Amino acid sequence: MLSFEDARAKVIEILAARAGSPGKEPLGTETIDLARDPSAALGRILAEDILADRNYPPFNRSIRDGFALRAADAEKPGARLRLIGESRAGVAFNGNVGKGECVRILTGAPVPHGANAVAMHEFTHGDGDFVVFDQAVRSGQHFVLAGAEARVGEIVVPRGTRLSYAELAMAAEVGRARVEVSRRPRVAILSTGDELVSLDRAPGPFQIRNSNNISLAAHVSLAGGEPILAGNAKDEAAELRARIDQSLDADILVLSGGVSAGKYDLVEQVLEDLGAELFFDAVAVRPGKPAVFGWCRGKPVFGLPGNPVSTMVTFELFVVPAIEALSGYAPKPLPFMKAKLAHPIDEKGSVAHFLPARMSWPAGETGGEPKVEVLLWEGSGDIGAVVRGNCFLVVHASRLQLEAGEWVDVLPRRGTL
Repeated sequence: MLSFEDARAKVIEILAARAGSPGKEPLGTETIDLARDPSAALGRILAEDILADRNYPPFNRSIRDGFALRAADAEKPGARLRLIGESRAGVAFNGNVGKGECVRILTGAPVPHGANAVAMHEFTHGDGDFVVFDQAVRSGQHFVLAGAEARVGEIVVPRGTRLSYAELAMAAEVGRARVEVSRRPRVAILSTGDELVSLDRAPGPFQIRNSNNISLAAHVSLAGGEPILAGNAKDEAAELRARIDQSLDADILVLSGGVSAGKYDLVEQVLEDLGAELFFDAVAVRPGKPAVFGWCRGKPVFGLPGNPVSTMVTFELFVVPAIEALSGYAPKPLPFMKAKLAHPIDEKGSVAHFLPARMSWPAGETGGEPKVEVLLWEGSGDIGAVVRGNCFLVVHASRLQLEAGEWVDVLPRRGTL
């Protein structure tokens, strides 16, 4: 039985070997018009390099309100220079700063020709048509040289980058009204189980509503995929086979339920009947031990445990890197954070534990140490415990007893921290 680290590495290895390396857009690309709908690009994976169309800044740019001057004219405090004009953003001073002269300048404005320094307004005072500089000025202070941020033709956002507000701002700055992005992987979500009913039906006394399809669809979207709800298959081999067969039109298939060792857990057998190659069918993790990963008809297939918390944990561990790989994005390590444990932990079994928990910071403190506490929960069917938390405390299999005050690994719940 693989550790969760080795199982995750296996997913990444197989996807790299069979779906192409990151940055190759294995599923093709599409163009997004930023001028029309910039939000459509959020979270998407860039399929091309974005280049600077000119130097940035395109001129020597002041970063302070003050006065542009020749540093040699104010090497010592008390220098008195004639004010000859003004430079502001969008309207440059049309002239040259000569010996004994200065120009009022505002933040973002072009530094006039002849000037090689900007003195802050706060350290000057007026004297009629003159300005007195209360501090010595040095060459190069308080402005940015043309081209210091980017040179024309330089890659400013590389392909394979996940686009967020900063990357979109950069694309706009260099004039890219349209960007090419990788197509989002289509992820078919198929639940299994006679006990499940859809949200629009009232459950019987021994039935439950199908929450997994909803949580998985949200999780797929947060991870950068396009969810496709494939419904629910009863615990009957022929129906399950037909549903899986239809769902393999998607780029990834995720099943929930039917992967344990019970009489009606049919997912593995049906996948093998369909010719699937299975790479693992159990992982040393709790919740989520009976997780399955395979390849069927050219598509990655995941069988996740049906209990909701198990489904959430195993999706984050194993399905997310597959979505990233098919998006042309290099899968990243799990985004563990560190926090101080609020109480002792004593877990059993030689597996890693992902426990619903809450991470918090001291109220009113800046930079205070975060702490984490495990929430009371009733096992892997207890969605409420995950709702009350914002993370999972990770208890590694190598050390199941932890003391209060220790720094521990925390896996943030996607979209909450």
